[in-house]
Amino acid sequence: MIVESLQIDDKEQWCELYQGYADFYKMPMNEDILDTVWSWIFDEENKFYAIGVRSSQGKLVGFMHFREMPSPLRGTLIGFLDDLYVHPEYRGSGIVQSLFKELKSLAQKNDWPYVRWITASDNQRARAVYDKISGTIDFVTYQMQSK
Repeated sequence: MIVESLQIDDKEQWCELYQGYADFYKMPMNEDILDTVWSWIFDEENKFYAIGVRSSQGKLVGFMHFREMPSPLRGTLIGFLDDLYVHPEYRGSGIVQSLFKELKSLAQKNDWPYVRWITASDNQRARAVYDKISGTIDFVTYQMQSK
């Protein structure tokens, strides 16, 4: 398996994976959303990044989206992991650990003291992996609708 930044010609494979990610969370997906997120990845003004994992045959089988964000109480920038998805056929093969290893390396290069993320409370499979990688913090996430 190879972990590397996504490339422009990965769009079709990424779209298939991202659709699977949206399906998992029962979120609607369409071409506008796909095009918008894809454009963020390659917009140098936007601190939004994507790394992917390729199988030994070169097929994109997983991805991770993350970004830089301020932590005002600490007066520093940190990393925030937004999305992580591995094709079901490749789960349990160490891909998630490889993605987190690369994310940690990138966090160190960017001088982020830590990377934060959230996951669904009922996503037991992911939480079992995350619990081996990191600890949790004692905060509750709220989401206020504006429309």
